[in-house]
Amino acid sequence: MAKVYERIADALREEIRAGQRKPGERLPAETALADQYGTSVPTVRQAVGVLEAEGLVEKQHGRGTFVRKEPTKVVRDGARHQWEKDRARQPESVRVKTGATERDTGLTIDDLVFEAKYAQVPATEELANEFGVPEGTMLLRRTYRTRNREERTPLNRAESYLVLDMVAGNPDLLRDDQEPWPGGTQNQLWTVGIELDRIVETFRARPPTPEEAEDLGLPVGVSVIICRKVSVDINDRVVEVSDVVLPGDRTELTFTSKLTRW
Repeated sequence: MAKVYERIADALREEIRAGQRKPGERLPAETALADQYGTSVPTVRQAVGVLEAEGLVEKQHGRGTFVRKEPTKVVRDGARHQWEKDRARQPESVRVKTGATERDTGLTIDDLVFEAKYAQVPATEELANEFGVPEGTMLLRRTYRTRNREERTPLNRAESYLVLDMVAGNPDLLRDDQEPWPGGTQNQLWTVGIELDRIVETFRARPPTPEEAEDLGLPVGVSVIICRKVSVDINDRVVEVSDVVLPGDRTELTFTSKLTRW
């Protein structure tokens, strides 16, 4: 037999799914819900906690509990990198119209808010091994956050690393105020004569750190997907390494593998 808090959670869940409580709508106060269901505030709080863990509602400090709006879905597929390469040498008038984020989300550039921070840092042992350079080699670390203008949380957390000496020939590549860069990283690399041959992406899932959960607005129990992206040029050099933290509740990974016919 269902417990009282489970029955309350079931009732509220059904109202949300039926559209009787709209995204962004504030739930009644816990005291009002306790009166409505003839139970105690702690029991209501337990029921609301179930819905929060399911990602149906969110608590906003000092404001109350709200029906959670469906976050922007991001669909990443295996064709995105070739799509970016095909645009890398196009005129800026073409490149500026849409980027990889817009492609993955269906949003326009006017829908998005971009934030980029650059810093020059020495390569750790791990990154030095990835790039095949001595530990301590200077890297350009680029930290990106992009969000839907109508949402409070970013679509992901991304850190990209470039070997400083490889890109220093174009001073604009060292400036974060040039972001968002029309054509993305592949166009940036092309401006210094680098053409990519392949991109290797490795995915794994894990629980989020407290900072990631807060930054990405993750419901309790939602994992993150970690993407390590390694870009290799036509001379077989690793030219970029990036780590992208993708929220598991709004990221869809789609891979189509074209098979050779017998």
